[in-house]
Amino acid sequence: MADGKNWVQSTKDYVNELKLEMRRVTWPNRKQVQGTTAVVIFAVFAFAAYFAVIDNVLSAGVKGFLRFFTK
Repeated sequence: MADGKNWVQSTKDYVNELKLEMRRVTWPNRKQVQGTTAVVIFAVFAFAAYFAVIDNVLSAGVKGFLRFFTK
C-alpha cells in the first residue's frame, strides 16, 4: 500500500508545484494577444499564397514535361 500513498503524495506535490508555477507566469495583455494573432493570420495567408504559386509553377512544369515526352 506504500505505492498508493506515494502516488497520492506525488500527485499532491505536483498539483501544488503547478499552482506555484502558474502564479509566476506572465500573461500577455489584450493588445499583445491581438498583435500576435494578427501576425499569425497574416503569416498563414502569406504561406498559403506562396505555396499556391509554387504549386502552380510546379504543376505547369510537370504538365509541360509530360506533354514533351508523350508526343
